[in-house]
Amino acid sequence: MDKRVEINESYKPLYESSKRYYLITGGRGSLKSTSVHDFICRLTYQEGHGVLFTRYTMTSAEKSIIPEFLIVAERNGTIKDFEVTATRITNKHTGSFIIFSGIKTSSGNQTANLKSIAGITTWVIDEGEDFTDEKTFDDIDNSVRSINAQNRVIWIQNPSTKEHFIYKRWIEDNNKQIDVKGYKVSVSDLPEVEHIHTTYHIAKKYLSQSFIDKAEKLEQKDNKKYYHTYIGGWLEKSEGVIYDNWIEGEFNDSLPYCYGLDFGFNDPNALVKVAVDNNNLKIYLHECYFRSGDGLEQLYESLLNICGVNDLIVGDNQAKTLIYSLQSKGLNIVGCRDKKVNYRIKMIQGYEIIVTKDSHNLKKALNNYSWHDKRSETPNHDWSDLCDAFGYGAMEFLNNQEFFI
Repeated sequence: MDKRVEINESYKPLYESSKRYYLITGGRGSLKSTSVHDFICRLTYQEGHGVLFTRYTMTSAEKSIIPEFLIVAERNGTIKDFEVTATRITNKHTGSFIIFSGIKTSSGNQTANLKSIAGITTWVIDEGEDFTDEKTFDDIDNSVRSINAQNRVIWIQNPSTKEHFIYKRWIEDNNKQIDVKGYKVSVSDLPEVEHIHTTYHIAKKYLSQSFIDKAEKLEQKDNKKYYHTYIGGWLEKSEGVIYDNWIEGEFNDSLPYCYGLDFGFNDPNALVKVAVDNNNLKIYLHECYFRSGDGLEQLYESLLNICGVNDLIVGDNQAKTLIYSLQSKGLNIVGCRDKKVNYRIKMIQGYEIIVTKDSHNLKKALNNYSWHDKRSETPNHDWSDLCDAFGYGAMEFLNNQEFFI
């Protein structure tokens, strides 16, 4: 007797569509991951399938993803059909398999290893909100090209901000509005993308009453947070952003200015032009340079072309050797004033920030730079490069009376 549970109507496109891309979004408790686990479990009963199941960061598949899969298999009464190891599950009847892996691990990025796995017909990306590396996505996507079965790329995500590359790639310019319990949600209208969006309302029989009560109380208390958390709407800005006091506008060229520089090391080098109007409490910013992989000579040439030898550059004072090297080449560069990041943030938060239209990476950073731990006032390192850079420059004006206007 087949004990498998009935497939929810909302997720039937996973089984019926012939498209390559599947975007699975929705609020908390909306059966996203569970439904995809159920789908790949059933998919392994077809011969010739290899599934790569990933999260961007993962400490142990054996302790995280695999137990979730086994719960689904046990519920369907099929757990005896699978051979299970620490990173792989194989269907004993067909030989079709599922490999579980993190993409970024403690030993580095695993893209090259994942691209070389033979026989992959389906790639699943779970917790896609953590996956912000579009190049890595393209690299692995291009390796899903088996001729033996339908190829699928299944992206599962709790909607984050509209700056996420998946939103820009699949939704921003190709979308339609759907009504979800009285709320408008943007979904992809691209021909090659099958977009499934669900909420906890389809899963109430699987959820505790306390979960449902919590969600419905939030709707009454904080409509915006409910929309994002439980309806699954995309945000203009990340929750808890540090700088929410910015607008797009023209740079004020009548003010004195300098350049703030954050050295990349393992991240991009970031250079921002900064001017401050202390009378009107405004900070003007223009992104000048944001690039990875440049050595000292390439960085020097870029700074020389942008800043010349006279304009002041304020760099991270922790990189004293780099600053001395650039000084010896003739650049007017100094280390930033030795203030704690929290002090710098509090000073800048008292000003309105005006960002030029062409500062695309800077605007993304401002929309996503948030607290790792707000109670201890610890900012998240992600998206910090450009924010640190303009902070170094701004503090020159905020601490130096001769620049006051």
